[in-house]
Amino acid sequence: MINSSPSPLVHIETFGCQMNESDSELVRALLKGEGFSFTQDRERADVLLLNTCAIRENAHQKIYAQLAELTEWKKQRPLVIGVLGCMAQNLKGELAEQEPLIDILVGPDGYRRLPTLLAHALAAQEQGFAQRGFALDLSEYETYEGILPDRDQGVNAWITVMRGCDNFCSFCVVPYTRGRERSRPPESVLTEARDVAARGFTQITLLGQNVNSYRYGDWDFARLISAVADTPGIHRVRFTSPHPKDFPPALLQAIATHPKICKHIHLPLQSGSDRILELMGRTYSSADYLALVDRIRSTIPNVTLTTDIICGFCSESDDDFWETQRVMEQVQFESAYIFKYSERKHTIAARKYRDDVPEQTKGARVATLVEIQRGISRERNRRYIGKQVEILVERDATKSPTQGMGRTDGNLTVVWEKGSEPFTPGTLITKYIFDASAATLYGK
Repeated sequence: MINSSPSPLVHIETFGCQMNESDSELVRALLKGEGFSFTQDRERADVLLLNTCAIRENAHQKIYAQLAELTEWKKQRPLVIGVLGCMAQNLKGELAEQEPLIDILVGPDGYRRLPTLLAHALAAQEQGFAQRGFALDLSEYETYEGILPDRDQGVNAWITVMRGCDNFCSFCVVPYTRGRERSRPPESVLTEARDVAARGFTQITLLGQNVNSYRYGDWDFARLISAVADTPGIHRVRFTSPHPKDFPPALLQAIATHPKICKHIHLPLQSGSDRILELMGRTYSSADYLALVDRIRSTIPNVTLTTDIICGFCSESDDDFWETQRVMEQVQFESAYIFKYSERKHTIAARKYRDDVPEQTKGARVATLVEIQRGISRERNRRYIGKQVEILVERDATKSPTQGMGRTDGNLTVVWEKGSEPFTPGTLITKYIFDASAATLYGK
């Protein structure tokens, strides 16, 4: 029997990147507009949606573990199960054939069809039979213009400004799960920025698979981010994730000169080996990357640089790995996301190369880079000891409700004892830094 509430109850669980978080907000808006309600309690739900990621193997493993658990749930009571997002798109054949408990499969470009598909599945369930529904076509045009996402209240609002990617890096599945690049009209983005400011958000993060490739008419990303940063009520604007090929002087000048554009650039390296970079299809050499780092730091002297690195890509040798260590130590990133390579179906690498680096070697290389980065991060953070920093207050600290947590303009985490002073998330405050670890600045 369907839940006795006036409308079907939906529970959505989100896995993966910020784009998936943003997509879940879109899904909530679309479903609420058609009369669906949402619950945080998965045991009360009539519909359980998993918004999935296809980038790394551990994301796949989490979803399959969830589906195994839900198989037992579905034996005990009526439940419509949907798999959304990149994994639904990339593994549609496998999921449709091997996971019969799945009622709905919807890719990132099919969310407008989701309310109808769910209504049909629920109606069929009430009549005692199952009706499966799929929406898995990629679109050259879908940007979900005109839909204001349904956001939980907070400090930061994700705003997706473009979808898809045209880079076709050999390891990456995104072009096959999210399609080709297309950008939203700037006025649509600015309307959403004004809306989130009116709702009390004070920070905006602009999102795209290759966000600084944004183009719409005569608008480039430098013009767009500057216009968003001019939105009244917004204290800070960030962006992710860029590609090193898309940092023209106009964008660096915008970051350097606009007081509300954060002085933080996430600059994915992936590898320091020119041979591996070529196999990855990254379109730059390590020398190109280091030259860009020099341009960034000369234009924005106080910039924070972070990165992504993949260990154990196909045929990566000890010498290739050493080159990555060399670049890391030369650049001195504030932090790095370091991962083992995991082959993704349908990518260029899966078709052309052998995933031939042993898992043990991949793990050892990750551990080596993590230890190197921890030392670099500690030393970079200790430069702030004895200085005053401006912080955007976010929430209570994870380890203690007596402490507050916020971030600097450069996205560094700061923790401090709240005491009796006012504590208002979304406001800017200043703290004196008296200590620092590899992960955290400690203020008073």
